[in-house]
Amino acid sequence: MARKPGSSPSAIKNRAAKTAAALAPAGQAAAAAKAPAPPKKPINPLRFAQEVRAEARKITWTTRKETWITSVMVFIMVVLASLFFTFADWILGLGANLLLKIAAG
Repeated sequence: MARKPGSSPSAIKNRAAKTAAALAPAGQAAAAAKAPAPPKKPINPLRFAQEVRAEARKITWTTRKETWITSVMVFIMVVLASLFFTFADWILGLGANLLLKIAAG
């Protein structure tokens, strides 16, 4: 199962630090804001490609049968929803016509 973006320990620590800074009194927030930023790591294209391949290996594809069943279920739900909204529109139209006939006299 793939991890959610931002669920790494360092990302969690960064969010916790930002939350603590936002909730801290004004004097403490100013002192925390002056802390130097950590140096940026150089971008390594080879490592990036390796990580992309590793993540791509984690993908689980649905089978043909699962895809077919899901498609049929979606089609059935679309038909049911269209019937419901057609019926609801018909009822509301009858109500609106009745109100207009009453108002007209």
